[in-house]
Amino acid sequence: MIEIPDLYALFCDHPVVTTDTRDCPAGSIFFALRGATFDGNAFALKALEAGCACAVVDDPAVGGDERLLHVPDALAALQGLAAFHRRRLGTPVVQVTGTNGKTTTKEMIAAVLTQKYETLRTEGNLNNDIGAPLTLLRLMPEHEAAVIETGMNHFGEIRYLGEMVRPDIAVITNVGDAHIENLGNTRQGILQAKCEIFENLTPEGVAVLNGDDELLNTVTLPQIILRCGEGEHCDVRVTDIDDRGLEGMACTVTTGQAAYRLETAAPGRHMVYPMAMAAAIGERLGLTAAEIAAGTAAYAPVGSRMHLIRMDGDRLVIDDCYNANPQSMAEGIRMLAASRQKKRLAVLGDMGELGALTAQAHRDMGTLCRELGIETVAVGEKMKALPETDPEAQWFAGVEEALPAVRARFTPGTAVLVKASHAMHFENIVKELEKE
Repeated sequence: MIEIPDLYALFCDHPVVTTDTRDCPAGSIFFALRGATFDGNAFALKALEAGCACAVVDDPAVGGDERLLHVPDALAALQGLAAFHRRRLGTPVVQVTGTNGKTTTKEMIAAVLTQKYETLRTEGNLNNDIGAPLTLLRLMPEHEAAVIETGMNHFGEIRYLGEMVRPDIAVITNVGDAHIENLGNTRQGILQAKCEIFENLTPEGVAVLNGDDELLNTVTLPQIILRCGEGEHCDVRVTDIDDRGLEGMACTVTTGQAAYRLETAAPGRHMVYPMAMAAAIGERLGLTAAEIAAGTAAYAPVGSRMHLIRMDGDRLVIDDCYNANPQSMAEGIRMLAASRQKKRLAVLGDMGELGALTAQAHRDMGTLCRELGIETVAVGEKMKALPETDPEAQWFAGVEEALPAVRARFTPGTAVLVKASHAMHFENIVKELEKE
């Protein structure tokens, strides 16, 4: 069995890791991970044939090549290697978690820090027990900062991700209802799970929190806390908000050292929080006001997160189908209502893991759409509740059944919001609309 220090010595000679035999750079290290429907051990020899320098396996029956490195658990070895590597580098690391806006905040912070430093960031949604170590193992001596996103849906996940990340700056964007059925069906449970991030915050570290979140305002720590928001008590305060609808927004952020006028082309009033947090962190790490302003202006959304797709006939698709919970869906509906198109259509799908809140949360979306005068197409079993509060809404069991109605309503001058939990695969609706 190979131990982590010896594995790290190999990693120093071969500083690229992979878990996919379709992507085996020459000289890389393959980790044979197990999943619900696959066992990476079965592909270890194939990885070596494809060019990997060695393969880390946890099945004693796999043999026949001296480049096979046996460990008790390949995933634990990957995580242990990442933790060992992070400790060897003194790079300032920002860890980001929260119910809504993790990726947006991570990208905003990285956009700001990149103005001064070579910055590593989590790519895509690699924010889990596999993605986080893979990201940390991309951290190289030339990096001067890193922004690592960590997600969770059960107690303990943020804790063990933090054991690898060991943040110098810990960020919580907010506390909402996502995954609430797994966390005691209370927001207090969600707060408890999010606050696991502080268990691995360095003693001299800093916590950056949403200062307008009631639950986060109950948090006390021995480390410095910077609360960001509109409240007068906030250490980093947002004022003079200019909400330009889907054209972006601007605001003034005042810290203990300076006031910054910041802008972003990304839509939504909620963008004040990632901008304020990025300003707080940028200032903490030595950026100038001009660098911070340049960073927020350079921010661009990634993936299906408030991605605006403008089409012929003054039609607009608001692709926000990566995931959904009650807070993010309500924010998307309000943004749709602020669009300048003459017609507004919301295509809304099931929101998962809401437990006892499920029916009421979906009814609330119907109430909001009705109040704002938005046409609605509801999709999925949980969304059956929406027409109870919005009788004019159309309901369909699944995406395929809904597509004809969505196409028919996507007429010239229409803005359409596409929003649902990831499991609904609403990206297929976006693809179909792009063909129109």
